Amino acid sequence: MTAPAQDPPTPSPGQQLTAWLCGLVRARQYGQLADLRRPAALTQARLTAANFAPSEDSRHIFEQVAFLFARYHAGRLDPSPGAGDTGAALRRIGTGAGRGPTNPGAVRLLDRVVASRRIPWRHLQHAIERARSCDTIPPSWTTLTEDLSGWSRKGRPVQYQWARSFYTPSFTPEPRETALALAPIGDTQ
Repeated sequence: MTAPAQDPPTPSPGQQLTAWLCGLVRARQYGQLADLRRPAALTQARLTAANFAPSEDSRHIFEQVAFLFARYHAGRLDPSPGAGDTGAALRRIGTGAGRGPTNPGAVRLLDRVVASRRIPWRHLQHAIERARSCDTIPPSWTTLTEDLSGWSRKGRPVQYQWARSFYTPSFTPEPRETALALAPIGDTQ
């Protein structure tokens, strides 16, 4: 007997939005991407982005994340679904002289973002523009929609997580260290 086939899990609304936005870049839908960069215009692209929202209350968040996505991807040929949260993305911005916590501009930007009680759209746009100008990976657009939907939660867990991602260094073992860690005991070559 075979087990019944299970349906694949339904993507979250943020994942659906990200897939649709990346599809616009892949299909070279420059007109729709340009429409998304006009935040006050009631365009088909903007309203489509808002329709991915799970509730009426979060429609504005989905519209604004689509706007930020379109700003980052202006003139780009390949879509980037992003990686990590906004704190991790801010950690990647800067120059060779200093990135993240060693870059005073990145520190000030993080401070302005996490200090805000309301969603800091202007500062988030600045963060995305900085990621674009530094040619670094933006935050995960899926994570961004989820984080912004929980921005006003008691205890400010989103802001705490972003600050933690920014200031906490990530550890990537060197290839030799990894090989030594995986080698059987007594084999150190």
